[in-house]
Amino acid sequence: MHLPEEHLLPLQQIGWNPAAGRVLAEHPDGEAGLRLARLVERQRGLLHLHSGLELLEAVPTPAFEKDLAARGEEPAVGDWLLFRQRPGEPAGVIDRLAPRTVLRRVTSNGTRQTLAANVDTAFVVCGLDGDFNPRRIERYLALIRGGGVFPVIVLTKLDGHPEGQDRLTDLGRRLPPGIPMFALDAREPTACEGLRPFLGAGETVVLLGSSGAGKSTLMNTLAGEDWQRTGAVREGDDRGRHTTTTRILRRLPQGACLIDTPGLRGLRLDGDDETLDAGFSDIAALAGRCRFRDCRHEDEPGCAVVGAVDPDRLANYRKLLAEQRRRVSPIEARQAEKAWGKMIHRSLKSFYRNRERR
Repeated sequence: MHLPEEHLLPLQQIGWNPAAGRVLAEHPDGEAGLRLARLVERQRGLLHLHSGLELLEAVPTPAFEKDLAARGEEPAVGDWLLFRQRPGEPAGVIDRLAPRTVLRRVTSNGTRQTLAANVDTAFVVCGLDGDFNPRRIERYLALIRGGGVFPVIVLTKLDGHPEGQDRLTDLGRRLPPGIPMFALDAREPTACEGLRPFLGAGETVVLLGSSGAGKSTLMNTLAGEDWQRTGAVREGDDRGRHTTTTRILRRLPQGACLIDTPGLRGLRLDGDDETLDAGFSDIAALAGRCRFRDCRHEDEPGCAVVGAVDPDRLANYRKLLAEQRRRVSPIEARQAEKAWGKMIHRSLKSFYRNRERR
């Protein structure tokens, strides 16, 4: 699909980049006169769009709603939406570009909920107080990597918890390499300098974490002004109240777009075993070296995982795997088992091939 350059240039202010341009080029042609904008906030049936020049209020057309509902999907903050504007009518959204990345969870009632779309980086925000929980961080990492997004861990409230650097070190030993981690006081602008490389023009970042973790404080510091009110945490468990009630996308002075999200009380993963393995890539890689293809990484002889992975991390992986398989149908479970076997077979072939070359 082709749109005039003068329509696309302003979109760079709200995250348009070459990757989005490639998605547009592959999109089927639509009716003449369509415009493109980004979904920055949803409020009930109303969609708030930004064209890079102005905010627009829009409604989804019945055909668009029906198409998404048939796929069990919904418009998400970060989506690039195609709409038409007719005199005397609200803008009508008729289509969307295929999302490059999607962060989605399963709610407590079993339905899928999209948290954000077309995100490049996710900041996992976790307080160093009672909010600190390595297992929960691993859940977020599985969700993020399974959605094709790059994770960054941000531990907040360092000012009141001098042991924060030790926790950061322990977390680094527990998790696979390659995940940037920071421990900081989210109120201090200088403490956030390490996050600057992720905040350039054309980038979209989402904040994920529990209520009271410091997401709103971090957002206000990055923005250089109070975009969102902050709340106190509850004594006893350090949990906060929801100060953010809707997902909303804003542009930072550094050039990136930032999506703030309400605190998540429950975080059930949406996906199959491959989604989980994306967050536990170290276990998936080691599993290919186990003696038995169906190794459960418990007490089997020749297991390459037990002893090489933090025991609590391995226990968390088993727990998430069990959750994942409980919520899928028997057919999906068999398909996941088959996919797991194929992955192990590929890993074994690669391992022995590399060993022969040495």
